[in-house]
Amino acid sequence: MSEPILSITDSAVVGNLSVNATESLAAVGIVGAFISMLIWVFGQTRSAISSIVSQYLGAGNLEAIRNLPSQAILIITSTSLLIILLTNPFASSIFKLYNASGLILDYCIEYYRIRVFGFPFTLLTIAIFGTFRGLQNTYYPMIIAIIGTLINVVLDFAFVYGIQDIIPAMQIKGAAYASVVAQVSMALLSVYYLKIKTAIPLVARLPFNPEIKKFIVMILNLFVRTLALNITLYFASAYATRYGAAYIAAYTIAINLWFLGAFIIDGYSSAGNILSGKLYGAKAYKLLITLSNKLIKYGILLGLGIAFIGFLIYYPIGKLFIKETAVLNAFYDIFWIVLVMQPFCALAFIFDGIFKGLGRMEDLRNLLLVSTFLIFLPALFILDNLELKLYAIFIAMFLWILGRGLPLILKFRNIFIPLSQNT
Repeated sequence: MSEPILSITDSAVVGNLSVNATESLAAVGIVGAFISMLIWVFGQTRSAISSIVSQYLGAGNLEAIRNLPSQAILIITSTSLLIILLTNPFASSIFKLYNASGLILDYCIEYYRIRVFGFPFTLLTIAIFGTFRGLQNTYYPMIIAIIGTLINVVLDFAFVYGIQDIIPAMQIKGAAYASVVAQVSMALLSVYYLKIKTAIPLVARLPFNPEIKKFIVMILNLFVRTLALNITLYFASAYATRYGAAYIAAYTIAINLWFLGAFIIDGYSSAGNILSGKLYGAKAYKLLITLSNKLIKYGILLGLGIAFIGFLIYYPIGKLFIKETAVLNAFYDIFWIVLVMQPFCALAFIFDGIFKGLGRMEDLRNLLLVSTFLIFLPALFILDNLELKLYAIFIAMFLWILGRGLPLILKFRNIFIPLSQNT
């Protein structure tokens, strides 16, 4: 839950500014979509490291890949520095692609040019979290994430609104600075806990581990998969921006709450990831089927619980983000779709995690390409032509989720039920 709260806090605090709240909230949403794309594309190290480490742990041969995480961390953090150099000078052109213009574009550039410097620290944290997950340890990542979230929440209020005679009000720039400080803090804590709580070295040394090739292939498959995922989010954000400031602001609220539900469910997805990798490495196929059945049950219950709570606080939750009537009306029109999606999101995300743990990244790549290009985009174009606006975006996303989840469940059971019967 702590990960999306970073973005939600920025949105809620900025959306309640006394000046240009709608434009500020829209800018945070647009930049958040782009940064999420970068993090999801390059942050797939977490899943790849977790998969390899957990499988070797299950096979009782952890020493063979002891130096792999540090080498993976070096590769991905070096790449992140290149991303800063390539994107920072072209921030204006990037956000024009999202249909940002005028004051919204100015705010996008201002916010991004600060917040992007937290990107390498985020990728470092993600890679270390993947190592901990592979070791079946989710405790220290939880502690780090909670501390980072608390830092971000406190600094958001302090930097955005200011503290009289101590900190000047920095408005949207303050939200960016708060996020960067939180990201740096989480990276330092991650390095500290990895050093004192594990035998995994922090310094990368040659020669490369033999599994680095498998790691890179996994990353490439996940890279393509995540590009497809972010094409979905790009078109959703771009279309919402095209509809006007009130619509992109409403979309920002809705998508951040969707991300919150997704990350709550991701706890069970991560459990599926790390446990399926370990059980697969140990060839414990019957337990793997038992795990999947339990996760289906827990996921559906969790999704229904999220939806139920969302309907209980349907109107108050919108007012936490903004008070402008036009934005709230647009948000209330489509928020119910976000809530109804939740049980289906749970199934899709949980089996996504299981397949990552199994190392079957090519299946995830192919399925998301199909879901994006043959389901989401055609649905969005058709519904947009019917002038459904935000309805078009979120109905298309609902269909996209169904296309992602159901085939994974069927494929998993077709593969592992026969294997479990033969062992």
